[in-house]
Amino acid sequence: MARDYYDVLGVSRDAGPEELQQAFRRLARKNHPDVNHDPGAEERFKEINEAYSVLSDPNQRKKYDRFGEDFRQVPDDWEERVGAAAGGFRGGGGGSGRGRRTTWTTGGDVGDIGGGYGGFGGGGIDIEDLLGGMLGGGRARGRAGPIAGADQEAELPLTVEEAYRGGRRQVTLNGPDGPRTYTVNIPPGVTDGRRIRLAGEGGQGMGGGPQGDLYLVARLQPHPIFRVESRDIHVDLRLAPWEAALGATVPVPAPGGETKVTVPPGTSTGRRLRLRGEGMPDPRGRPGDLYAEVKIMVPPRLTDRERELFSELAQVSTFDPRRTTADNERASRR
Repeated sequence: MARDYYDVLGVSRDAGPEELQQAFRRLARKNHPDVNHDPGAEERFKEINEAYSVLSDPNQRKKYDRFGEDFRQVPDDWEERVGAAAGGFRGGGGGSGRGRRTTWTTGGDVGDIGGGYGGFGGGGIDIEDLLGGMLGGGRARGRAGPIAGADQEAELPLTVEEAYRGGRRQVTLNGPDGPRTYTVNIPPGVTDGRRIRLAGEGGQGMGGGPQGDLYLVARLQPHPIFRVESRDIHVDLRLAPWEAALGATVPVPAPGGETKVTVPPGTSTGRRLRLRGEGMPDPRGRPGDLYAEVKIMVPPRLTDRERELFSELAQVSTFDPRRTTADNERASRR
């Protein structure tokens, strides 16, 4: 059984967005494989990413709180579907206090639906009738001839590095007959929301009908270093004051491996340096770009010599960061 996402992040069930983000950043930095070489760090890092990805999304978190580890099998509009099918009687009346419990399949996983719906006005509503058919699990009353199985979906969590590289991957999903493993070809540069089709792996057909398809939906997990926007990747570039002032060629992290960027003299915090084609690959077109956003860092503690040099610079420099650029240029020519 998967660990509770709240336990993974070490927060309470009523934790707010800021507390979740702080917990994620702390744990992600601690367990990132580039930093922590412990054999179990990579798995913990993926677990932390998955937990934050779900709990930081209000809709996903609501489903997780309601259905637990089976939440991925529940469609986003499950409340509206159940409410509409029940004629607006959700949670009312003098029923037994629990609806019928059943199971249904989506994306190769089995989830439990039912329990906690009230008595639906005491009418004994069948949850299988209400939710059946959403993704191919419904009943075919009064139909003749073969019926094709429905297409199904399951989420495929990926790190930024995995999405960048692509390649073959083994994916195991729980089905009605137990776990089943699929070999998936992930295209390099796959973007968030991209669907990968596994033909004939969806819902079972009826009356000799063909089986539906299974679609794996790529979900890029939050990353402590990279921020992905479409095919562009953003990363912070930390510079020493002298590197920013004098210019330098410095290393910058990238999903495909460390690269270098040239920093022009006189660079300030907030400036974005563009590395063309270093973003997400696109097998069918132009790759995205990598944007390194400058953040100037100062030594937390100065040596005696550093303090002496900074003091000398403060006395001879005419630069004032609170003046406009034009005023500073005029002052430097005096």
